[in-house]
Amino acid sequence: MIKEAKEIIPGGVQHNLAFNHPFPLVFTKAEGVYLYDLDGNKYYDFLQAGGPTVLGSNPIEVREKVIELLNDCGPSTGLFHEYEYKLAKKISDNIKSVEMFRMLGSGTEACMASIRVARLATKKKNILKMGGAYHGWSDQLAYGIRLPGTKHTQANGVPRKMFKYTQEFFPNDLKDLEKKLRFNQLRGGTAAVLIEPIGPESGTRPLDKDFNKGVEKLCRKYGALLIFDEVVTAFRIGMSGAQGYFDVSPDLTIFGKVVAGGYPSAGGLGGKKEYMKYLTAGISGGSKHKKALVGGTMAANPLSCVAGYYTLCEIERKKAIEKAGLFGDKLIKGVQELIEKYNLPFVAFNQGSICHLETVGTMHFVINWRKPWQIPSVLNATSERKKEMEHIGAAYMAEGLVTLAGSRLYTSAAYNEEMLPDILSRFENVFKEVAIKE
Repeated sequence: MIKEAKEIIPGGVQHNLAFNHPFPLVFTKAEGVYLYDLDGNKYYDFLQAGGPTVLGSNPIEVREKVIELLNDCGPSTGLFHEYEYKLAKKISDNIKSVEMFRMLGSGTEACMASIRVARLATKKKNILKMGGAYHGWSDQLAYGIRLPGTKHTQANGVPRKMFKYTQEFFPNDLKDLEKKLRFNQLRGGTAAVLIEPIGPESGTRPLDKDFNKGVEKLCRKYGALLIFDEVVTAFRIGMSGAQGYFDVSPDLTIFGKVVAGGYPSAGGLGGKKEYMKYLTAGISGGSKHKKALVGGTMAANPLSCVAGYYTLCEIERKKAIEKAGLFGDKLIKGVQELIEKYNLPFVAFNQGSICHLETVGTMHFVINWRKPWQIPSVLNATSERKKEMEHIGAAYMAEGLVTLAGSRLYTSAAYNEEMLPDILSRFENVFKEVAIKE
């Protein structure tokens, strides 16, 4: 099927996560912790649609509500629906800094909206983002992604002039951040600082526990808005998000797929009223201030809002975050024991249900522009290691383990301890075949 799809779809798949070496597989069913492919094979799902399915795939409690809505209303009317309010209220009730919430079509859209709001609110232009963090694929934020220091080098198709007002700072380095905030005072100031609160690439490069507090303090000192990208962490780290865990009050919070429960049109921006007023919707909106240019005909459609509302209700009712996190602890402990057993140069760690299994360390490289002669060798090394990531990802897949690029795993509340021996035996089947070059 993929061979035929390549004739119609570039590369054969529609999303980067769907590409697997040596060829993508076709999945036809998702249920709880399992995925099933076109040939009837069964897999443990550690991709979890990229993270939003904290309850597990396709939970019946949410599905029934979606079907009920489709029978009564259909997926979209273009007009207001009661669950737009219910979902926004549910998010606001759980996340203290989110006094208002506006739903959008994706996390990328929410990131775009956040910097437009920040510029209107502060009347400043510069944006500082954490090096290595991913805030979607919009032009201005496709900077310094995946590896700190990469600047524009990963943004193919984006003119360099688009990054005139975008800079990056090094993770865990408050001195570097303040240095750039101070420098920006001479060139119009900083509108916002964007961070992933557990570290770039969903915590692949973890942050010191006090780092977020330090960033918040610097934002207040230099008059920049603090924007938390909680696309992955909101309702996975805790019902109050990573900001609740770290006791930080960002000005704006970016949400992703979980606010639609894994259903389409999934993203949003929340924050304090004084900033969210710039997202007043409607042709006139009744506002006297300028409005950020934000659109999206299918944003906040009834289907997405119903799915998101009942997903959050079920996550809370079932204590799904705690269950998924405890299983993540046990999974990683078991993987660490296997790494030690086979004396492998791998690293496994987790932040609750966000699990990392680093076998090649690709994401831990850094580009240092003060030593430009090193850049080609670093880029070559990362390319070589990405190929190895593809190989080990394929090995996991062959053992019935679906991961994110072979290096990240998400657990859900649908997992239970009885499954662990079987899962670990599959990882062991891969690890015992790894050949180490002396």
